[in-house]
Amino acid sequence: MRIGQSIDIHQLVAGRKLILGGVEIPYTLGLKGHSDADVLLHAIIESIIGAMGLGDIGKHFPDTDPAYKGISSMVLLEKTYQMMCEHHYHIGNVDAIIMCEQPKMAPHIMQMRENIAMALHCDVSQINVKATRGEKMGFVGRGEGIVSQAVCLLEED
Repeated sequence: MRIGQSIDIHQLVAGRKLILGGVEIPYTLGLKGHSDADVLLHAIIESIIGAMGLGDIGKHFPDTDPAYKGISSMVLLEKTYQMMCEHHYHIGNVDAIIMCEQPKMAPHIMQMRENIAMALHCDVSQINVKATRGEKMGFVGRGEGIVSQAVCLLEED
């Protein structure tokens, strides 16, 4: 068994879609980034890469590579699943948290879990996503950005 953890942070800006866990969430702001800036999936991807001891997300999907400009992070998660297969691992479980003041995440969490489980070829019960607010403190509380943290357990095939 191998454990990986990660944190990802993106700024909220006008003129971008808000996509978290592969779900487009209606909101006036979106996340700034080279790809779709899905902060939740980025944290999960990097936790998996870390559990395998293969560096970080930037090593495998650099934001300087035009091939990843605007790419769906669901595609990156699927590529990460292929890396897992090549290294003979499968998901034990993933536990992730989204930290944002607005909008409310609860209505979207089940779809996020389903999307992640589908991409990682595991049961939805192996994927947990939860959310919390910044309680008006710091950049999260002021609505300036969103943070996500993830921990994963990989099991050897």
